[in-house]
Parts: sequence; C-alpha cells; structure tokens
Amino acid sequence: MDKALVAQKLANKLFATEAAVDTAIEQTMTLISGVAETRRALGLAATVGNEVTAKLADALSALAQARTAVVEAHGEMADLKLRVGIRTKLLGIFDKPPEGQTNPLSRMDRDVA
Repeated sequence: MDKALVAQKLANKLFATEAAVDTAIEQTMTLISGVAETRRALGLAATVGNEVTAKLADALSALAQARTAVVEAHGEMADLKLRVGIRTKLLGIFDKPPEGQTNPLSRMDRDVA
C-alpha cells in the first residue's frame, strides 16, 4: 500500500483527536458557565456549587494540557512523516492558511499572553 495513503489514515485519526479535544474543552466551558447560570437563576449563594466549579476547572485544565500534548504530537508526526520519506501534504479536516500566511489564532495566543 502507498505510504502516503497509510499516513493519511493516521493523519485522519490525529485530526479527529484534535477536534474531539477541542469539543471537550468547549463542552466543559459550557458546563462551567451553566453551573454559574443555574446557581444565579436559583438565587443561591456564591458558595453553593463552589467545589463543583473547582473540579470542573481542574478538568478544563487537564483538557488544555491534553490539547497541548496532542498538538506537540502532531508536530512530531509531521517530522516523522518526512523522515520516512513521505513528502505529500496530508489533508486535514480544516483548511489551514496558505504557505507564508500566519494563522490568526496563533496571533490570538500571543495577544493574550
């Protein structure tokens, strides 16, 4: 089987994993927001549900660390692809900016820091 086709199958799994982690982060953030909204809607004190919010914040932090690990693995896999002689660009789920153009999200990371 063609090396590029085999690598594309693996790349598809990587892209799906990246999307799944992003979705988990989004859902966790929505849940944290929902806890606060529900507490306020019920007229409960700020101390009610504080442990829940703290645990969810821990989960969000773990997901952020997982995302970093997956992104780093992506870079390693890109290097490995070249080392095994695959020069074909593997297609992802999302469009990437053209060569030489920066990703607006990477600028956002710098602006926040």
